[in-house]
Amino acid sequence: MPEPERPSNAPAGPEWVRYSGPVRTLVLLNSLLAFVLEMAMFAFVVWWVLTLDLALWARIPLAVAAFGGLATLWGLLVSPRARYPLPTAWTVVFKLAAYGGSALALWGVGYPAAAVAFAVLAAANTAVITYVRTRPAI
Repeated sequence: MPEPERPSNAPAGPEWVRYSGPVRTLVLLNSLLAFVLEMAMFAFVVWWVLTLDLALWARIPLAVAAFGGLATLWGLLVSPRARYPLPTAWTVVFKLAAYGGSALALWGVGYPAAAVAFAVLAAANTAVITYVRTRPAI
């Protein structure tokens, strides 16, 4: 079976392979943080949906749909190997909406300080990743 075509602007490999020394370690750690933030984003949205004042039979499929929809859009549009990658500015807007929504979800379940910390970490991580992906390697 032939391998599916990769979009022309999709990276050939992880960002950190283009760097060396301490910068490589920082880029690697930032990529790891991005993964952790993405998993937390999905968890916060599902958690919030499961706390809604609805019957359990309604909350469970709604949580599955919220997770599935967010994961599908994330994978298709803004992941490092997205099938239909957005331009950089739209990627930042999408991530702002997704991370912001999940921070609001975390706030909604009663953890405002954690929501603010999550939002700050997500914004900083997105800024670093955007810089790394749009600048030449050093």
